[in-house]
Amino acid sequence: MVTTTALEEEVRRLAGSVPDPELPVLTLEELGVLRAVRMHDADSVEVDLSPTYTGCPAIEAMSVDIERVLHEHGIREVAVRTVLSPAWSTDDISDEGRRKLREFGIAPPRGGRPTGPVTVELGPTRTSPSAPRPQQTEPVLCPHCGSADTELLSRFSSTACKALRRCLSCLEPFDHFKEL
Repeated sequence: MVTTTALEEEVRRLAGSVPDPELPVLTLEELGVLRAVRMHDADSVEVDLSPTYTGCPAIEAMSVDIERVLHEHGIREVAVRTVLSPAWSTDDISDEGRRKLREFGIAPPRGGRPTGPVTVELGPTRTSPSAPRPQQTEPVLCPHCGSADTELLSRFSSTACKALRRCLSCLEPFDHFKEL
């Protein structure tokens, strides 16, 4: 007989193995959007998902794909809930997910959330496109050649969560998964 815990683990593995509809190189588990799985009985489950940002259009496709996969594995009742708290962050992307992004030619998000106190500096407000932008301390590395000599071409790319950059060493353009 399968215990509820073992069944929950299997259902979580199945739900987590669903590819992200916008970044199919990553699973929902690797992307970090799969938050919880709760079994109500052997054929009824509730799954919690956090969108990468509020209003993310992919959350609906993720939900449908999870329902399909779990139905295919004998779970009759599947409820997928969208949860906004705690908010998803790029820190939730697993190390394996970051590795896969690089291999796929997408620069993963830089750094992580600060630990401890965060220094806040008040300065001039950005009032025009020519006003200076705050500088990032950690460079975006080219996923093709590893160079830190890259430039921002556009703050938006194929999806709202990515920016378009170019490597000044190998001259290849690439997406950068923006830090959130």
